[in-house]
Amino acid sequence: MTVPPLDLGPQTRVIALLAEGVTDEQLGHATPCPAYAVRHMLGHLLGLSAAFRDAGRKDLGATTDTPPTDSLPDAGPGWREELPKVLDELAEAWRDPAAWTGMTRAGGVDLPGEIAAAVAVDELLVHGWDLAVATGRPYDPDPAALQASYDFLRASAEDPSRDAIFGPIVPVPDSAPLLDRTIGLSGRDPGWTR
Repeated sequence: MTVPPLDLGPQTRVIALLAEGVTDEQLGHATPCPAYAVRHMLGHLLGLSAAFRDAGRKDLGATTDTPPTDSLPDAGPGWREELPKVLDELAEAWRDPAAWTGMTRAGGVDLPGEIAAAVAVDELLVHGWDLAVATGRPYDPDPAALQASYDFLRASAEDPSRDAIFGPIVPVPDSAPLLDRTIGLSGRDPGWTR
């Protein structure tokens, strides 16, 4: 492989711009993830970005070994500087064709590089939506990332163990926009409002 199948940079920039617009007053707002306020969603984005950055680099250790459910993430005081930096590093790591090959680890699970990339794209896409709707911002994800996330979620739709990861599929009409169908497959209601 000489060129990675997808550049994560356009989607990481979408997330960085959304995060840049979050006000301190919004940090306590609810999100579509019932246990997460905006501050926790930002903390989760920070943690998953570091984990998938290191998974892409094959730099396995604490960031790649920790399951995402181990604790409630919190953005912490330096998130405004840290999140854009780690998002850039994540995108850069997956620009290396070697990231997509062989085995790696994320969330304490060993998986092929190309599957780790698919999970990373899906996490960025869905949690970007979570952050946008929680803060009342429009969401215009990278079209390639949106299609990749939809394909990834659709492929897992018949897997009986998927609900433990994503939650039950929310039915969305086939005529709905691709983003709504993707969000429904992720176990969220695309009509969610705070």
